[in-house]
Amino acid sequence: MGVFLSTLNQMGFLILLIAAGYILVKLNFVEESGAKILSKLENYLFIPALVLSTFITNFTVESFSTAWKYLLCGTVVVLISAVFAVYVSKLCTKDDYIRKIYTYGLSFANFGFMGNAVVAALFPDVFMNYLIYVLPFWTLIYVWGVPYLLMPSGDKKNVLSGLKKLINPMFIAMLIGMVIGIFAIPLPSFIGSAVSSLGSCMSPVAMLLTGMTIAKINLKATFKNLSIYAVSAIRLVLMPLVAIVALMLLKLPYELSLCTVCALAMPLGLNTVVVPSAYGKDTSVAAGMALISHLLSLITIPVVFMLFQALIK
Repeated sequence: MGVFLSTLNQMGFLILLIAAGYILVKLNFVEESGAKILSKLENYLFIPALVLSTFITNFTVESFSTAWKYLLCGTVVVLISAVFAVYVSKLCTKDDYIRKIYTYGLSFANFGFMGNAVVAALFPDVFMNYLIYVLPFWTLIYVWGVPYLLMPSGDKKNVLSGLKKLINPMFIAMLIGMVIGIFAIPLPSFIGSAVSSLGSCMSPVAMLLTGMTIAKINLKATFKNLSIYAVSAIRLVLMPLVAIVALMLLKLPYELSLCTVCALAMPLGLNTVVVPSAYGKDTSVAAGMALISHLLSLITIPVVFMLFQALIK
């Protein structure tokens, strides 16, 4: 019951913000230019601030000396997820752009905002280990996920253009955060407060943008899109259940297993909405994925955690 109520509370917050963005557009309080400005703020300010804060806080010498197993396990899991996502997404659609959206969604769940909230509320003793566990997820997101799957590609696909994609605000923030974290470089408190406050804006603004995008799409067609349900089911049910079975066979430590399930059981991430929208791309499918998967997760997350607690001790 504790898992269900915590998830319900978090979902209520998410749905409320999505509804707010939806209503603002429907009542013509926000013009299309306003949504584009929010998208650019999200990509060039709020997300980089969140990445910077995450790596400054968690990318430390202590994290390597005391929790290397969490980094190693997180790396293995996210790489397996990415390879799995690449192949499965090809079965779901032939459209190259939508295939990349599906690939990103299957590779990376909402392990940050949603995952942090669930773990902090339900399993506070493993929260720091969870943050360390998902560092490889953050790394792959901003080295591969965002630049290669969500940002538009140029006409010339060569090594140089691929490297240029890496030079984006999120990747730069990650590098700066790594240096500050690993060398424990002290920062003035006002800088830390500013970075933390800006990073906290990421998820609320992402929810508002999701609602604004949903207001522009055909909801009837979205709810009839079977591929969205298929991708959501794979993300929310198949992947965490396969992980639970594998963890039972491998007999990994309980806390390490818990971090794995927490990272995989969350709904589809929100970068598929906020990043492409900043480049004027169609985000109707991504918004539909976000809406449906977050609604379904209200049921799937409690069930997955109950199975985990029953099968792994």
